[in-house]
Amino acid sequence: MWFRNARVFRFTKPFDISAEALEEKLTADAFKPCGPQETTRHGWVPPLGKHGELLVHSAGGYHLVTLRKEEKVLPAPVIKEMVEEKAEAIEQEQGRKVRKKEKDEIKEEVTLELLPRAFSRNRRTYAYLSPADGVMVVDAGSAKQAEDVASALRQSLGSLPVRPPVLEQAPAFTFTGWLDESIDLPGSIELGMECELKDPSEDGGVVRCKGMDLKSDEIQNHLAAGMQVTKLSLTWDENVSFVLDEEFGIRRLKFGETLQEKLDDVDSDDAAAKFDAAFSLMTLELARLIPGMLEAMGGEDRSAIVSE
Repeated sequence: MWFRNARVFRFTKPFDISAEALEEKLTADAFKPCGPQETTRHGWVPPLGKHGELLVHSAGGYHLVTLRKEEKVLPAPVIKEMVEEKAEAIEQEQGRKVRKKEKDEIKEEVTLELLPRAFSRNRRTYAYLSPADGVMVVDAGSAKQAEDVASALRQSLGSLPVRPPVLEQAPAFTFTGWLDESIDLPGSIELGMECELKDPSEDGGVVRCKGMDLKSDEIQNHLAAGMQVTKLSLTWDENVSFVLDEEFGIRRLKFGETLQEKLDDVDSDDAAAKFDAAFSLMTLELARLIPGMLEAMGGEDRSAIVSE
């Protein structure tokens, strides 16, 4: 149970819920497969999969939930071919041209006809709530995927007062300062060998660099030309590596050998115990990483956050 990404949401006012209360709320929206005429459906499933039945896995005050989304997959070329065949048949039988509006109606009919035979694509997205830390963290590669989980939780709970954290200064400003050395790089952070640079002008280009010394002359020349750093690979506290973007999206998380060694000490034959141990180790590490990175990025604007 290691997250590969971390999209962070900040609670904007005090929020607390027990595992039991959260379980009760999510049960009403437990996952059910798509019906014959449905194209998509989502709902909550047990985080432990076949090794558990509860929709909430809690450890140390962290509540893990899993949203499953099912989508029916219909190949566009197949639909197009059937629409053209039906339109051609109408034109031959009735001696008239089938216009676009009618073709759109035929497309809807074809889609409904094919849905019961469509393939299903399923995706599970994990997220945990940490009321004590005031954050929710979603294992999502995109902001939209993370917001989908937040929206589903709002629907199940009635309300969920969260938003992405707001930084005092733009991440691109901080990233660029670290590379051109106009801003001191915190001692807890090491630069990786990957970055993305953008020209801030309206029609500006993008340069993606991998496997490079980020202090090299080539990178510095781009910065001197006015480009800004929008993504940066980092290692935090010599134990967690990741790529951070200008939305404070953490991607390609890799936890260090120290945590892996601790996990290896757990009985490998007990899948549930292994899952619980990995979740506990990960959340404790992210509980240090997230505030540490927010501080390193220039601090968080908490003016709209209501404290007790």
